[in-house]
Amino acid sequence: MLLGPYKFYSFTGSKVPTLFKVFSFSYSQFKQLQYNTMVNNLTFTMIKPDAVRDGNIGNILALLCENGFRITALKYLHITEDQAESFYLVHKKRPFYNDLVTFMSSGPIVAALLEKTNAVEDLRKVIGATNPADAAEGTVRKLYGASIQNNAVHGSDSNENAKIEGDFFFSKLERF
Repeated sequence: MLLGPYKFYSFTGSKVPTLFKVFSFSYSQFKQLQYNTMVNNLTFTMIKPDAVRDGNIGNILALLCENGFRITALKYLHITEDQAESFYLVHKKRPFYNDLVTFMSSGPIVAALLEKTNAVEDLRKVIGATNPADAAEGTVRKLYGASIQNNAVHGSDSNENAKIEGDFFFSKLERF
């Protein structure tokens, strides 16, 4: 297994030092390091109903892959209003919540987990500003978004939310 610049080997016999003695950290510290590395390298994105309806699934996925993302899970589905309410519960008190729920349940979406070093930050750069009018040239939202709501994609804004959002759509068995 590769983790950063270190290659970890499994040793047998008492004359060979264990991994944890060689690198001077405990098993729990190793598991936390492994978790932090995994979390920092995973993010969640969703291609919204407007972009699906406009036939841009392939274009958006290609742009993400061209920018170094590896798709580790992918799902094409139509979420219900209840699912949309649950997914966007964090925005329940915001004035746009009801319209967002209605929009997100108006047609099929594509949910994806993406892997890359600094995945959350890099995805935010690739998708662009929430308002397509303010997005940089060549970003997903500039190319395929029409408005703040119909902005083609959702992207996690933090490592914590990437985990929560990824877990909402994908079981451990659906991840590669």
